[in-house]
Amino acid sequence: MSYLKKIECEMIPKDSFRVIRSCPKCGGKTRFKNTGKFRVNANGNKLDVWLIYQCEQCKHTLNLTIYERKKVSSVSKEEYQRFLSNDQQLAEMYGKNMQLFRKNQAEIDFDRVSYDFEKRKEAIEGCDAMESSDAGELPVITINNSYQLKIRPEKQIAELLELSRSQVKDFINKGEIEILEKQSQLISFRIHGAVALSD
Repeated sequence: MSYLKKIECEMIPKDSFRVIRSCPKCGGKTRFKNTGKFRVNANGNKLDVWLIYQCEQCKHTLNLTIYERKKVSSVSKEEYQRFLSNDQQLAEMYGKNMQLFRKNQAEIDFDRVSYDFEKRKEAIEGCDAMESSDAGELPVITINNSYQLKIRPEKQIAELLELSRSQVKDFINKGEIEILEKQSQLISFRIHGAVALSD
């Protein structure tokens, strides 16, 4: 009997995304970072809320629209107060919200995104010996990329397994790492042979 070890991991950004945008003061493209502050404008029963970004070089500000002409009654009192108090956790949450960046047509600097892998689930299942010639445990690892970070599959696998990208490519070519599924939000691969799993 062979055993199939299934491991599910999630890629979690450590920090807010940075934005690449032309800065009128710097005269070219620069990086803008999340200040952790909101701009709030309540006019009658309409509400506008922006997350304030700032050029890393000259401090010029960029406002990313969260709400525009939103009915005040449709926003919870708790969230409204958190906007007013510049709640850091809320600013961090919006700073990782892909929909916010799409809505504002903001280009994310994916080269400077730092992230961790969090293990979500681990299970061991028996599998028919006819399905595989490998003995013992056959690890199948799924990396969920729900934040849709633009990180190459080989790099994701390399960082999860604490290997170099060239080692991963070599293992793939030798069939010791088998890619089972590859989508924008999910990668699934099986490990054969002597590839070591880090704890």
